[in-house]
Amino acid sequence: MTRGAFSTDPVEEASDGAIDQPDGAQLRRRLGKADLRAVPEARKALRELLRHWGKPGRSEIAELLTSELVTNALIHTDDDALLTATIGPRGLRVEVRDFVARRPRMRVPNADDGTHGRGLVLVHSLADAWGVRAHGVGKAVWFELNGGTV
Repeated sequence: MTRGAFSTDPVEEASDGAIDQPDGAQLRRRLGKADLRAVPEARKALRELLRHWGKPGRSEIAELLTSELVTNALIHTDDDALLTATIGPRGLRVEVRDFVARRPRMRVPNADDGTHGRGLVLVHSLADAWGVRAHGVGKAVWFELNGGTV
């Protein structure tokens, strides 16, 4: 259940998470176990999907947040993952599903820790809504962005 259409609070979601999508474009990509080459490939595929979507800067934010979720799924699990991005009337919804039940944890980044610990902080800061949805096996971490018109 989502609290408000565009909230920055993480949201537990019991539904399938599908965004309203009568004729929306969609990207689905399987990400191989620990294959970090999938990160730039996912960004490129998303960039193509979003070529004519949203106000300037929105697709770049979507690429950044997608990179973070894909990287987290590949680094913090020992299994494949599935990326789904859907454009619908309310905006863009991206989710990365993995097959590990361990929930992601947002933490305060440590300045001495290089680039680790910033992914979910970025998602929390830049997404209009985000959350985690449990599956029978694993979970999906998702975010939504409006096109900049709301």
